[in-house]
Amino acid sequence: MKKIFFVLLFVFLSNTNVIADSAVKRIYEGEENSKITILVYESLTCSHCATFHSEIYPELKKNFIDKGLVKLEYRNFPLDLAAFNAAKVAHCKSSDGEKILHFLYKNQSSWVKGNTIEELNKNLEKILNSENFGIEYNKCINDKKIEDFVLEDRIEGVKKYNVSATPTLIINEEKFEKPLTYKNIEKTLEKLL
Repeated sequence: MKKIFFVLLFVFLSNTNVIADSAVKRIYEGEENSKITILVYESLTCSHCATFHSEIYPELKKNFIDKGLVKLEYRNFPLDLAAFNAAKVAHCKSSDGEKILHFLYKNQSSWVKGNTIEELNKNLEKILNSENFGIEYNKCINDKKIEDFVLEDRIEGVKKYNVSATPTLIINEEKFEKPLTYKNIEKTLEKLL
């Protein structure tokens, strides 16, 4: 499955002069003009990303995002076709984008299973329907503008920030190179305030 995804990505890169369509909305939390912006490059099938959402994000939200100090902006870096489709779905209903992301990470073990992309897609559609997000699943995963937007995020991550793994944090345009713990992030953020 990963091999197919990277072939598709290569074809896209070979033929692209696409600039992400402004109709596709960026998913973020926090104040638009916060002093600190954290970009988090992640893949919805990445277990380390799920751990970030369950163990680090709650403290980050409570201590920095909710206080208007940090804007946390989610960037797409899908590592396989299942993550690619899940990212497209999250962007399809941008008013609930962050809720969908958190829900998919929290329930990752329920939908990231199967031997084929068809099985994974069925699991993804089923779990999204169980929460009644009101998503037209097939329309979302076949939306070319959203597809281009997600792939452009991945391309930018590689070209601009040298992203090679997920999750990768970029804090005020600097790649976070320390071990990904809340304490390390907190120390970095406090120095910037």
